[in-house]
Amino acid sequence: MSTYILAFQDIDKTKRMVVGGKGANLGELFRIKGIHVPDGFCISTEAFKRIIGETSSINELLDQLSLLKVEDRDKIGELGGEIRRVIEGMAIPEDIREEIARHLSRLGEKNAYAVRSSATAEDLPTVSFAGQQDTYLNIIGKEAILKHISKCWASLFTERAVIYRLQNNFDHCKVYLSVVIQKMVFPQAAGIMFTADPVTSNRKVLSIDASFGLGEALVSGLVNADIYKVRNGKVIDKKISAKKLAIYALKDGGTKEQETPPEQQNRQVLTDEHILQLEGLGRKIEAHFGCPQDIEWCLADDTSKWDIPPGEACPLTLFIVQSRPITTLYPIPEANDQENHVYVSVGHQQMMTDPIKPLGMSLFQLTSYGPRFKAGGRLFVDVTPMLASPDSRKNLLDTMGQHDPRIKDALMTIVERGDFKKSLPKGKKEQGSIKSKAGMSWDFLGQFENNPTIVADLVKSSQTSIEELKQNIQTKSGADLFDFILEDIQRLKKIIFDPQNMGVIITTMNASSWINEKMKEWLGEKNVADTLSQSAPNNITSAMGLALLNVADVIRPYPEVIDYLQQVNDDNFLDKLVKLDGGQVTLDAIYAYLNKYGMRCAGEIDITKTRWSEKPIALIPIILSNIKNFAPNASQRIFAQGRQEALKKEQEIIERLKQLPDGEQKAYETKRMISLMRNFIGYREYPKYGMINRYFVYKQALLKEAEQLVQAGVIHDKEDIYYLTFEELREVVRTNKLDYQIISLRKDDYKLYEKLIPPRVITSDGEIITGEYKRENLPAEAIAGLPVSSGVIEGRARVILNMEDAVWEDGDILVTSFTDPGWTPLFVSIKGLVTEVGGLNTHGAVIAREYGLPAVAGVDNATKLIKDGQRIRVHGTEGYVEIL
Repeated sequence: MSTYILAFQDIDKTKRMVVGGKGANLGELFRIKGIHVPDGFCISTEAFKRIIGETSSINELLDQLSLLKVEDRDKIGELGGEIRRVIEGMAIPEDIREEIARHLSRLGEKNAYAVRSSATAEDLPTVSFAGQQDTYLNIIGKEAILKHISKCWASLFTERAVIYRLQNNFDHCKVYLSVVIQKMVFPQAAGIMFTADPVTSNRKVLSIDASFGLGEALVSGLVNADIYKVRNGKVIDKKISAKKLAIYALKDGGTKEQETPPEQQNRQVLTDEHILQLEGLGRKIEAHFGCPQDIEWCLADDTSKWDIPPGEACPLTLFIVQSRPITTLYPIPEANDQENHVYVSVGHQQMMTDPIKPLGMSLFQLTSYGPRFKAGGRLFVDVTPMLASPDSRKNLLDTMGQHDPRIKDALMTIVERGDFKKSLPKGKKEQGSIKSKAGMSWDFLGQFENNPTIVADLVKSSQTSIEELKQNIQTKSGADLFDFILEDIQRLKKIIFDPQNMGVIITTMNASSWINEKMKEWLGEKNVADTLSQSAPNNITSAMGLALLNVADVIRPYPEVIDYLQQVNDDNFLDKLVKLDGGQVTLDAIYAYLNKYGMRCAGEIDITKTRWSEKPIALIPIILSNIKNFAPNASQRIFAQGRQEALKKEQEIIERLKQLPDGEQKAYETKRMISLMRNFIGYREYPKYGMINRYFVYKQALLKEAEQLVQAGVIHDKEDIYYLTFEELREVVRTNKLDYQIISLRKDDYKLYEKLIPPRVITSDGEIITGEYKRENLPAEAIAGLPVSSGVIEGRARVILNMEDAVWEDGDILVTSFTDPGWTPLFVSIKGLVTEVGGLNTHGAVIAREYGLPAVAGVDNATKLIKDGQRIRVHGTEGYVEIL
C-alpha cells in the first residue's frame, strides 16, 4: 500500500492521522453495506508533511504563527496569506503526481471530481472544524486536480482556520491535511441530514434539509431549504420553502448559480418515499458510528447501472458523500432502563451551572437525598415519578415555579403533551417530596411558634457541630478518614433536613408569599415583602458582604498598604504585609474575615473550587473597590438604612390597611406575618453556610492525603484528586495505585464540559425543552426576565463572568450568568443585578432583596445581549431590562 495515496476501500477509522477526519469517515462509510458512496481516494498527510518539511521558509513562518493570539487578526491574515502563497507555488513531487495519475486512471481521468480538504483535527467527536478548510467541486482533468490539491493544502492557513485552531487550543504545527479526491455526482437534489433534531436535540427525531441541485447552495446560505422531520418511519413535520436559486455543475468544470423555474420553486424537493429512505440510511450510519451524525447526501442518477434498456430513465439513488459527529448536543443523563425520563437541572436550582469535577460531584451526591444523574459534568434529578400523580405534580410545579418559572413551563409542556407522564402503578403510593410554599396552606404558619430564639438555637447547634468536626478530623487519615467523612455527611444531612430547620425555611417562604399576595389583593401593591425583608437579622450571607466593608475600614487609613495591595499579583502577598505601616492590623482583619468566611467562593457547591482561604487575593479587588467607593462605617449605615426602610414600609402599609373594611384585623394579621418573616428569613442562608463549612474541612483533610500520594509518585499534582470520585480516591489511598490515564481523560472531558450550556429540562430522548416565561405589555425594546427584587435603577452595566475580574465604580449594575453566595461581597458595591439563571427564591434574589437592590433574574443570554459599559435600566418590580 502506498504511503501517499489510499483508496477508500483501504481506509477505516484507524487511519485518521493519515487521511484526516473526513477521509477516515468516508472510508468507514464505504464499508457499510447498503450505503452508496461515490468512489475516490485520499492523498495522505504524509504527502503534506513531506511538502512542508522540504520547505524551510514555511517552518519559519509557522514558528511566527505559533506566537500569535486570536486578537492578532491583522498579523494572522498577513502570515497566513504568505504561507498559502508558498504552498500553492510549490511543485508536487513527481512520484506523488504519478500515483495520483494512476488512481485517476482507475476511476476515469475524464470524470469530474470533488477535491476536499480533510484535516487531522476535523470531524472529531467533540470539535467539528466544519467548513474551516476548502472544498472544490466539479474539477476535471489531472492538472486542474493537482492545482486544487495545493489549494486545499494552503487552506489550512486561511484566517478563519487559524483563528478556529487558536480558539480550540490546537497547535498549528500538529494539525496536518489530507486531500480527498471523490467522483462527483450531479444531483437533482442534495442536502444535510441530522440524526438528532438540531433544534430540540431529540435523538429520536431525524431532521433533513433539502434543496435542488448541489448542496453548496444550502451550505452557503444561498437558499432556504425544505426541512423534514421524521420519527420512527413517519414524517411528522414539513416546512416547504421557496427555492429561487440552485447551484449546478458546468459541463467543462466548475459550478454556476441558476434560477429555479417558478413552477418548481415551491415544490417539495424530496418525495416522502425518499425522505423515509434517507431516515433508514441515517439510522444505519448512526448505528455504525455509535453517535448522532451530521450527514451530507445527494439524490442523483445511478450511473453504475449500465443495463438500463434504451429510452428508460436511469433510476435515482441516494448517495452519501460525508458523515461527521454532531458536536453540539448536550449528553443525556444515563438511565438503567429504556423507560421515558424527564430530568431537571440541579445547577439551575443551586445557582451554579458550571461543570463540577468528579470529586465535587460525588460529594454533592453523597450530601443529597435521592438519586442524581450525571450528564455533561452536571447533575440532574429525574422528576418522572413526581409527574405521575396530581398531588406530587402540583407540588413539583409550584416548587420549580419559585426556583425558575421556565423550568415550570417546560414541565407543564411535557405534562400537556402526555408522552413522558407515566401513570402511577395501581396500589403504589405517590412519590414523597418536600412541599413548596405554594403547595401548603397558609394554616401551616400557625403551626410554627414565632420565637426568634429558634434561629439562635439552630445556629448555635450548627456551630458546635462544625467545631467538633474540626477537632475530631485531626486524628483521621487513610481509610479511617473516608469512613469518618461518610459518617459526618450523615450528620450534615440530618441537620439540613431536620424538621425544625425545614420548618423555619418553609415558614418564612410562606410568610413572604402571604404578604405579597394579600398586599396585592388589599392594597394593589406588588412585591411588598421585598422592602420588608431588608436588613433582617441572622443572615450570614448578607453579613459576609457587609463584613468586607469593615475590612476596608481597617485598611483605609494606611496609604502604604493600599498602594501595596493595588500591585499584588501572587498568592503570597499576605506574608509581606507585616513590614508595612498598618500591615499587621490589615493582616489581622483579613485573617479574621477568612476565619469566618474563607471557606466560601463562587461555585462553592463544588468542593474542588478554590476557596478564599486558599486564594485570598481574589478578595483584594473588592476590598479596594470598597475603600474607593464607600466612606467609613458604611456597613453599619447600609444595614441601618435597610432596617429603617423596612420599618417605614411596615408602618405605611399598616396605616393604609387600617383604613380598609376589617382594617384592624387585616393590620393585625399583616403585622404578625411581617414579624414572622423578619424573625426567620435571615436563617434561609445558614444551612448552606454550614454545609460549605463542612465541605472545606473535608477538603483540607483530603488534600493532606493527596500530598502523600504526590510524594509516593502516585499522582503528579495534589489537585489531580479532583478528577476522581470519593470512592475512587478512597481506593487509591488504600492501594497507592492509580492508572493515571483516568486523570488525563477526565481533564479532557472537563474542558469539553466547560463549553456546554446545560439545559434546564432534558428528556431521555435528549430533547431539550427550554420553557418560557410569558410576559405581556412590556416596552418594545425590553429584555424580559423575572421580577425578583423590587425597584428601578439606572447605571453602567458591568458584565462579569468571573468574580476575580470585577472592577467597580459607584452605581454600577452587575450583569452575570448566575450568583451563588460566593458573589455576595460584590452586592454591597452594586446598585442593581441582572442574571441569566435564577428565580424568586434563589440566592441572588434573596440577597438582592436583603440589600434593597433592584434585580431581574432569568434573563436569557443577558451577558451577550448587554455589553459591558452600556447604560441600562433595571425594572426589578416588573422584571425587565432596558438598554439606554
